[in-house]
Amino acid sequence: MTSSPRERRVSQRLGAIAESATLKVDAKAKALKAEGRPVIGFGAGEPDFPTPDYIVEAAVTAAREPKNHRYTPAGGLPELKQAIVDKTRRDSGYEIEPAQVLVTNGGKQAIYAAFAAMLDPGDEVIVPAPYWTTYPESIQLAGGVAVEVLADETQDYKVTVEQLEAARTEKTKVLLFVSPSNPTGAIYTSEEIKAIGQWVEDHDLWVLTDEIYEHLVYDGADTGSMPVLCPFLADNCVIVNGVAKTYAMTGWRVGWMIGPKDLVKAATNLQSHATSNVANVAQRAAIAALEGDLAAVEEMKVAFDRRRHTIVSMLNEIDGVVCPMPGGAFYAYPSVKGLLGRQHDGRMVETSAELSELILEKAEVAVVPGEAFGSPGYLRLSYALGDDDIVEGVTRLQKLFS
Repeated sequence: MTSSPRERRVSQRLGAIAESATLKVDAKAKALKAEGRPVIGFGAGEPDFPTPDYIVEAAVTAAREPKNHRYTPAGGLPELKQAIVDKTRRDSGYEIEPAQVLVTNGGKQAIYAAFAAMLDPGDEVIVPAPYWTTYPESIQLAGGVAVEVLADETQDYKVTVEQLEAARTEKTKVLLFVSPSNPTGAIYTSEEIKAIGQWVEDHDLWVLTDEIYEHLVYDGADTGSMPVLCPFLADNCVIVNGVAKTYAMTGWRVGWMIGPKDLVKAATNLQSHATSNVANVAQRAAIAALEGDLAAVEEMKVAFDRRRHTIVSMLNEIDGVVCPMPGGAFYAYPSVKGLLGRQHDGRMVETSAELSELILEKAEVAVVPGEAFGSPGYLRLSYALGDDDIVEGVTRLQKLFS
């Protein structure tokens, strides 16, 4: 017996989309805190710093100006597009035009818009894993198929050209490339990027490169932007970026995509029907962020670097945990395979998902299991929280697994 239209209440397209695992963990941690439990949350990738004052003041001023109370161009304020052009030249050495920019409601919308503009039903996107939870869902919503390629800690969580070639089929259309990486913090060197870029060119593919963590690179790593290191890819490359991580503006919801004019035009048409313009006050704040200096950004980076060393050294003191030193972003991604298949607190724990549940229940520490990132056997811990909370949270883990 077939179901009636009313019984099929949710479309198959949306019914297949999973809730964001990172936001789910963060919401659960906040709910437990609201109940009075001393939960320490390593789940959300969100800087614990306030947005710099000069950016906030720009928003206050903008809120008082009637011109910001009206509709503006769906693709973004011309002033913000120009600020993105100037910022891209300053930070990456990449020359673009305003017509190559679409301002979006955060980086997530930029990612979906890019895939929607690039993919036809059945097109394949190679997705290096571990991956951020949103990528496969955006690909699926756009009608594409995510093809995962796993790189573990033995290769510093970085895929090789050989792995990419093994995953390529006649349906492959796009490579997703992320450096620095969420969830691992891995950074590809300039030479590795050039080799991957040449492979993309050789097979006439698109590449979508997520540069949201571009300013959080440690130890003077030799790296760079894909279309700068591989200028021959400029007409087949899309960059997604935003102000969220660099300027502690996760809640302001301003991101952007940069790409060839025809692709950006198509994505802008989509946005004109889906959301129209990003909130003007947030756009004005983003202009202030991009036109200001990077002093506040450097201060945050110094703190993240300090916390990076603290969390990695403490995690590696736990028997059964192996945590490589991340080269960028603000995540530690330890292997916990040595803790699995063992008894903990009187129960057998077989998976990293079960382990994360145990950790929340017994240690009151929220972490995200590797299952959310396409690599079971790992945990992601964000170190974008206070130094004292990091020490307390990992100390609880040390005691739980001692």
